[in-house]
Amino acid sequence: MKNLLLILAVVFGTSFASHGQKYAYIDSDFILESMPEYSDAKDQLDNLATRWQGEIDERYNQIKKRKDEFLRVEAILPAEEREKRQEEIETMESEALEMQQLRFGVSGDLFAKRKELIEPIQDKVFEALGKVASDRNFAFVFDKANQSNLIFADSKYDISKMVLREMGINAR
Repeated sequence: MKNLLLILAVVFGTSFASHGQKYAYIDSDFILESMPEYSDAKDQLDNLATRWQGEIDERYNQIKKRKDEFLRVEAILPAEEREKRQEEIETMESEALEMQQLRFGVSGDLFAKRKELIEPIQDKVFEALGKVASDRNFAFVFDKANQSNLIFADSKYDISKMVLREMGINAR
């Protein structure tokens, strides 16, 4: 009986406590696409990516031509010349792969340029979101576009420090 009363108290207590909180969501894709500076930045990134991909494709075309030429004359080449041409082709392939990583890798030029151009715009959106959420007393704001669970939580609803204290850990 005590367990049943405890369970009912927790369930009803939780449901009553949650009635005071306000929720909202945003569609960050819609917001960003409505901003001219985002469209400009995106176009700039697309142009860079297209140009860089063209440069890389050209390198691979040159490699293919070299390989085709090598395969045509391979049988009549002396062993020394065969090795030299194979090494040249391997070097060209390695350089093309390096260029691809330099431009499109995780820490590549496109990533850095994206961070330079897009991050300030996203920061503006987040600042505006924070102000709106704070002014309207939203406890949580979800982002429909990214399918993430939580994009904003008002710090007054953060109970992390209370939980840490409960565990005997001093929060800073």
